[in-house]
Parts: sequence; structure tokens; C-alpha cells
Amino acid sequence: MTAIHLGTLELIRNRRSIRTYTELSVDRDVIELIVDAARMAPTAMNNQPWEFLILTERELLKGIPPVLGHAEFIANAAFCVLVLGKKIDYAVEDCCAATENLILAAEALGLGSCWVAGTGQAYSATLCKTFGVPQDMQLINIVAVGYPAESPTIEKRPLEEMIHWNHF
Repeated sequence: MTAIHLGTLELIRNRRSIRTYTELSVDRDVIELIVDAARMAPTAMNNQPWEFLILTERELLKGIPPVLGHAEFIANAAFCVLVLGKKIDYAVEDCCAATENLILAAEALGLGSCWVAGTGQAYSATLCKTFGVPQDMQLINIVAVGYPAESPTIEKRPLEEMIHWNHF
């Protein structure tokens, strides 16, 4: 394996959900770089069913947790991304692949993130209406992003506990 591949694997191993952020803002070009990585995700039949609504205004960020009933950390993020998908087959899977690219790109650029569920949640319709999302789109998830003010550690289950060869 080349060093760059090992670097990618190390990035994946080290990424953690970040729920505490510094007060630093993130430059627009950095945000666009992160979202550009998201749009490069694989997609069924190249449908690219996603749209990305980026919220940077503090009042908008503060308004999200009360609607969700949780995820207070969004209010203190530098920005968040509402990952939206067309209401078509495989949109959820495609948008989740895009979200994974987004959080890995954020990590690669020294930012932390936390992925919050959206699909099928009671608050999804409210957020879509609040932000003028077209009716043919649905909220897939929300990603809070900012410079991390924490370095959480978490135990992951050992590979040998969850890997199965040729049958369960």
C-alpha cells in the first residue's frame, strides 16, 4: 500500500463525532471544498439526487435544536449542512454516501463534524418548510461542522466480533 492510502485509512480510523466546537468561523472556500467532496460520492445510475443547504448564520443554527428536540451542539457549530435528496429510489443510500464523503473531507481539513439523522424523523417536514425546500426533496440528514474543541475517544468493537466469512 502507498503512504497516501495508509493516510486515508488512518483518517477513517481517527474520525469521531464532534459535538463541541470553538468559536472560529470556516472560510467559504473551505466549506465549498468539503461539499465538493460530498458531490463526488458514488450514486445509483448517476442520479446525483442530492442538494446541500448550508447554514452559516448563527440565528439559523440556533433555531435548529429546538425543532429537533436534541442536538444542541448545532447551535455552536461554524456551519451545518442539510443534506437533501430527491424523493426517488436510492436517494437515501446515495445521500448517505455523500454525507460520509463530507465528514471525511471535514476531518481531512482539520474540522470536526457530527451527523444527525433526518430521514423519516418527525422534524424533517418542519425543517424543509422552514428553509423552503422544494416538495420533491426530503431531508436525509444534518451535519454540524466546526473546529473541534474536544477530542473524544470511543471504543469500537473488535473486528473479529463482527466479521463473518462465507456464512453468519
